[in-house]
Amino acid sequence: MTSVNLYKQDGSQNGTIDLNADIFGIEPNENAEFEAILRQRAAMRQGTHAVKNRSAVSGGGKKPWRQKGTGRARQGSIRSPQFRGGGIVFGPTPRSYKYSLPRKVRQLAIKSALSQKVLDNALVVVDALNFDAPKTKEFAGVMDNLKVAEKVLVVVTDDDKNAALSARNLANATVVTPAGVNILSVVDSQKIVITKSALSQVEEVLA
Repeated sequence: MTSVNLYKQDGSQNGTIDLNADIFGIEPNENAEFEAILRQRAAMRQGTHAVKNRSAVSGGGKKPWRQKGTGRARQGSIRSPQFRGGGIVFGPTPRSYKYSLPRKVRQLAIKSALSQKVLDNALVVVDALNFDAPKTKEFAGVMDNLKVAEKVLVVVTDDDKNAALSARNLANATVVTPAGVNILSVVDSQKIVITKSALSQVEEVLA
């Protein structure tokens, strides 16, 4: 088992907590992480790019000059690709950039990224994040107590609504639920702050 320190909301240590070594203690696989990041970034692309081919360009219904006798090359339409204002050949068309990746590879990528965070001492486990009401200033104070000033990924459960609402206005914080933990958000963050209850849910999802 891999263990890390468990902290209270005020920044004081509250013992240690054991982590699932199959999730937080494996040897990071950089290739799996790379493939998973490429897949997620590809899925984020809109793919709405488009151009008009010669059939979509308006005009050009009349033959510009007669077929023979002018000394010029024969042409059928002024909207052919070689003319200014003509259609585009082999231009981009709307498409989806999504592609599939085996589930085990995707899980291996997230496990590798989480294990790397443990190796870098960048995983901060808090017993709970309790707020009476959404208060960004109070959440910023909690981050100061935990000595987290970097770009942080905050993982809370669906029950921690006030904590999620308090953190979402911070420029350097991204809030997700255990089901929303993804490779890009983990790699893009410098530290991860996760509650004890959210940690158990993450281990259930990735088990």
